[in-house]
Amino acid sequence: MIEVRQLHKSFGAQAVLEDVSFRIENGESVVIIGRSGGGKSVLLKHIIGLLQPDAGAVLVDGENIVAMNERQLLRVRRKFGMVFQGAALFDSMTVAENVAFGLRRHEHLTEAEITQRVAAALEMVDLPGTEKKTPAELSGGMRKRVGLARAIIYEPQILLYDEPTTGLDPIVSDSIDKLIIRVRDQLKVTSIVVTHDMRSARRVGNHVLMLHARKIYANGTPEAIFASPDAVIRQFVDGVADAKENIF
Repeated sequence: MIEVRQLHKSFGAQAVLEDVSFRIENGESVVIIGRSGGGKSVLLKHIIGLLQPDAGAVLVDGENIVAMNERQLLRVRRKFGMVFQGAALFDSMTVAENVAFGLRRHEHLTEAEITQRVAAALEMVDLPGTEKKTPAELSGGMRKRVGLARAIIYEPQILLYDEPTTGLDPIVSDSIDKLIIRVRDQLKVTSIVVTHDMRSARRVGNHVLMLHARKIYANGTPEAIFASPDAVIRQFVDGVADAKENIF
């Protein structure tokens, strides 16, 4: 479904991605790990066509989106749903209005059809009957679920998650992990999850990519990655700082 070929990206003199290549197959659940500022979110933006690389190609269903104009990109982006780190909800809107926001802009549906699809999306994320609530009335975990409902209401083929468990306690994080897996299995979507949460990475991924030093440093199953004796991988997955490194 998705193939990245020899991707390069710099911002001014700062190189962020160098010769990045990988494939993601239909129905896979891929986790992207790596240090903060290592290019994970930049990579996501290339996959959905929000950034143009300096060199390389990004293929979605065999189409190179790097060569597309904005109208062509809009067509491809309809295949994607995006769950943002902070949920990115509109505080002035109800839950139902947030979930239906894009649907009203891009679909020709009746109010009854929109109401039905909003209810189905909220049911999928275990938030039935919350349509009239506002974001201020929701917990952090509930806000994440509303963000996911907004993403799946389009019935996308690919779901992108940017740090879905950040800021959540372990119990709520566990519920979000289980929800990601359930949505993947029930809707048959391809999932790409950027996370620093190693427990979550073990659970939701059947494939792990590790970005390090601007490249794909490791590419394998969760079992292979988390059992690796490689010093760079072990330092990251075990959360051990280098004694000589100033992280502040």
